Amino acid sequence: MPQLPLLIQALHSLPITIRNRVVWYQYFILFFTFVCYTTYHLSRKPISVVKSVLHQNCTEVAAKKHFVITDKNNAFCSWAPFDKGDYTELLGSLEYAYLFAYAIGMLVSGHIAERVNLRHYLGIGMLLSGLTTAMFGFGYYLQIHRIEYYIFVQIFGGLVQATGWPSVVACVGHWFGKGRRGFIMGVWNSHTSAGNILGSVIAGLFVSSSWGLSFIVPGAIIFAVGCFCLLLLIPYPTDVGLPSPHDNDLDIMVQSVTPSTLDITEYAPNTHDRQWFDSPDSEQQQTSSLSASPVGATPPSRASSSVNQRVPAADTDPLLPRHSTLTESTASSDMGSRKAISLLGAVRIPGVIEYSLCLFFAKLVSYTFLYWLPNYIKHSSGLNPEESAFLSTLFDVGGIVGGVLAGVVSDVTGRRALTCMMMLLLAAPMLFVYEKFGDTSLFNSIVLLLITGGLVNGPYALITTAVSADLGTSVKGDSKALATVTAIIDGTGSMGAALGPLLTGLIVNTGWQNVFYMLMTADLLALLLLCRMGLSEISECRHQRTEPAYEDLARESTRS
Repeated sequence: MPQLPLLIQALHSLPITIRNRVVWYQYFILFFTFVCYTTYHLSRKPISVVKSVLHQNCTEVAAKKHFVITDKNNAFCSWAPFDKGDYTELLGSLEYAYLFAYAIGMLVSGHIAERVNLRHYLGIGMLLSGLTTAMFGFGYYLQIHRIEYYIFVQIFGGLVQATGWPSVVACVGHWFGKGRRGFIMGVWNSHTSAGNILGSVIAGLFVSSSWGLSFIVPGAIIFAVGCFCLLLLIPYPTDVGLPSPHDNDLDIMVQSVTPSTLDITEYAPNTHDRQWFDSPDSEQQQTSSLSASPVGATPPSRASSSVNQRVPAADTDPLLPRHSTLTESTASSDMGSRKAISLLGAVRIPGVIEYSLCLFFAKLVSYTFLYWLPNYIKHSSGLNPEESAFLSTLFDVGGIVGGVLAGVVSDVTGRRALTCMMMLLLAAPMLFVYEKFGDTSLFNSIVLLLITGGLVNGPYALITTAVSADLGTSVKGDSKALATVTAIIDGTGSMGAALGPLLTGLIVNTGWQNVFYMLMTADLLALLLLCRMGLSEISECRHQRTEPAYEDLARESTRS
């Protein structure tokens, strides 16, 4: 078994039943990866808040301070080099440098994550992310006015931030099967919006007085959480001697209290999701147990251990040799012996290309809001930078609701593509409505931000979580493809995320209305790219409806 963190070793020695241990680890992994990726987004948000003070209307500032403006000091309130007329291009180049580096890093990151210790990889990535975030803020205190410095920090930051997403999705995917994946990951994916909200609030506290702290404080937070990651994260169930939810579909009633020598001597395969990982309260429980006997001991007979077995006779053929055992060492070696999927092999998985291209445009829209929304609110409503930052968080609050709703609907219907298409179809007109009526009153702005955030972020959240996990474990249930598939999909989406803010920086001088037209076009293109997947799901739905009719017809012909 791999060397465990010291705190996990202490927990592992406690006399807790294996079943309770699995549940405890699942809750812990969900919570801890949630916190980890919340800090990633928390550290990305400050630039969107601070850009409103990097270049300001100094005439208005001077009037408030009763300051006399001359030709020599007409940009006194802005931060060089963003005090010139080309400031929108410079700000756009900062965002593009970060996001393009992030997209390239994402493609490489997933390939690396499949082959290294995820705990070390994620933890070190968080430490470096904290350092690069703080470096941007140090520019304020060190009086650095060179655009090259800030672009370098953004590029380096984008590369190290790419360690986060493939790692956390892979960890959650390793611990959970498919049964409630849409709902679980929909709730879990709210870390994106939670991080954006916290990042906006923290950056907003310092933006007017000392904007350097808007970067340094989030950097310190993600650095601290990264230290805890190195001490606590358990990427695989097999790291603590527990079977994977993707291996063999075992369904076990756990009775042992000493997991140090896991010995699976009885099992019953089940065509449904694993009872441990997806439906712990299911009535179809098996009475096979994890014996605490030493490896090599003679296993009890099926007749003596199987009392209330409800598996149909046709399903009782073993998935493993009858007397095979699964100890901690064999479980770990099994996980380690899997061959990680290649990039080309991952691209060939059906649906990966369609969802990747769809996410390209969906993320273009989402990240344009992420980086430009506080600035747009300040421009359209006349609010100060702090108020604009706080109001912009409502877009992310709506994103939380939209992500959970998309996950629940896709779980209930089993139609992930159609769920995304419906939300994308509604998002395009809602963008138009927000641009026209969002600045008419505070109430309208709040309501429309919530609705727009839910519709824009819902498909984005579903594709980057549940869809990616489904596709990543679709190759013979092999979760070793998870990080690679996740990185391909999110890496492609990140290229769109890089393009959106860049185009906005170029278009905004022609009017915000044109920016929204660009966003609506991107939203409709995302919808079109999912048409093939949506038609496939409609065809599958029709086939499932006609199947019972054919079965009834066959029964009647047999009777006659």
